[in-house]
Amino acid sequence: MTGPSTLLARLRSRRQGADRAAAPSIPAQSVPASSVPAPLAPTGADGPAGPGPGDGFNRRLLAPMVLGSVLNPINSSMIAVALVPVGTAFGAPPAETAWLVSGLYLATAVGQPVIGRLVDSYGPRRLYLAGTALVGLAGLVGVLAPTLGLLVVARVLLGIGTSAAYPAAMYLTRSEAERTGRTGRTSPTGVLTVLAVANQTIAVIGPTLGGLLIGLGGWRTIFAVNVPLSLVCLVLGSARLPVAGPRRDGRDGGGRLDRSGIALFAVLLLALMLFVMRPGAERWYLPVLAVLAGVGFVLRETRARSPFIDLRALAGNRPLVATYLRQVLGCTAGYAFLYGYTQWLEQGRGLSAASAGLVLLPLSLTALAVSGATGRRAAVRGKLVVGAAVQMAACAALLTAGSASPPVLLIAVGVLAGIPQGLIGLGNQTALYHQADPAAIASAAGLLRTFMYLGAMAASAANAAFFPHGATTAGLHHLALFMFGGAALLFLLVLPDRSLGRLGSAS
Repeated sequence: MTGPSTLLARLRSRRQGADRAAAPSIPAQSVPASSVPAPLAPTGADGPAGPGPGDGFNRRLLAPMVLGSVLNPINSSMIAVALVPVGTAFGAPPAETAWLVSGLYLATAVGQPVIGRLVDSYGPRRLYLAGTALVGLAGLVGVLAPTLGLLVVARVLLGIGTSAAYPAAMYLTRSEAERTGRTGRTSPTGVLTVLAVANQTIAVIGPTLGGLLIGLGGWRTIFAVNVPLSLVCLVLGSARLPVAGPRRDGRDGGGRLDRSGIALFAVLLLALMLFVMRPGAERWYLPVLAVLAGVGFVLRETRARSPFIDLRALAGNRPLVATYLRQVLGCTAGYAFLYGYTQWLEQGRGLSAASAGLVLLPLSLTALAVSGATGRRAAVRGKLVVGAAVQMAACAALLTAGSASPPVLLIAVGVLAGIPQGLIGLGNQTALYHQADPAAIASAAGLLRTFMYLGAMAASAANAAFFPHGATTAGLHHLALFMFGGAALLFLLVLPDRSLGRLGSAS
């Protein structure tokens, strides 16, 4: 229910925002005065930081924001080169070591929106520090783990711990934009680009870094590296993150945590993702459990005074729902390409792992270059239209690949696929920044990551379905048609959405 302070804040925001850019796609929801963090000391805009009444973002926040947010992709990517040595050390087959990947994905998919909700309620500092401390603890557990089961526990703890920094970073970006909004700079595309490029860069170098660490000290070093990273985050977070958090007046139950809603959401997501990871008639109980948990979750959230996810508000925010759907579609095609093409290069084309990595390197470099070149342009619709169109072209190009394809063609296909990787994720992140309720930006950002992992799991299931006995060329072509269908749906979802064009004019 809207309180008096909220109404006053909205009226005040409308008067002060007369000269700002137009709202994105739905009536903008102002941040209630009772929930705005204490102003942060300005340190300059895009130029050199310095004392005085600067109107830009507090650049001291960038280091803890970026370093904390890359903890998840670095742990997601380094494990790829450790699965074989871990399996050898514990005598475990690939089906068991796969839980080192799935455990982190599942924990992160559930943890991102849960911790995001806590960030919205209690501010970013405490959650950031608690999460990065848990990362260090998980690193120690991984270093000392005597069994594979305990190693999986360490990965789950890593998933939970690394779930705090990205919602905290989005919260801080929003709070800084609110502070500097009087100058009209309410679209911090530079900061959003830094976050996107940093995460992409770490995802690219993660396997290489993991290989170097394993070569130096064995597979346990990929867990040990989390300890110094955690310490640096704790030092930077303690020194630079604002102490003050949201102030709640109690009218909306702001400080209450919807534990029942969180539990039902976790059961729904876990059951759904476990089935997507290994679909089969013998696991019929998982979709049934997901449906039951989903019904219970809807009933709970539509009746709760302070819901974990305000489904009524979300249903009224169709542009944000569309962004989540675009995230699933884009990530499903993107991850299916990355996983499937890599596997085919080694098995269907007969390249070594090192050669396959070199063929894919231009894909990653292209994604980074595209993100860097377009990041400061807030034209969200243009990014998504071009990204979806090129993604369709990349999927069609896969149909020309065969066991005798020359390296130039293989590299060209990867370069083509790198363009949408650099555009779609950045476009969705920027769209969410404008579309989400400012008072719930952290939980909305956490949900965006959840939908990303749903796409990753759907891609994994698709690869398993089309490569049942190995990555053959015929299987790659069937996978390409599946990916093309998802990319086409994404294109059809973006093209008629004129509201995305107005987001680009809000900078």
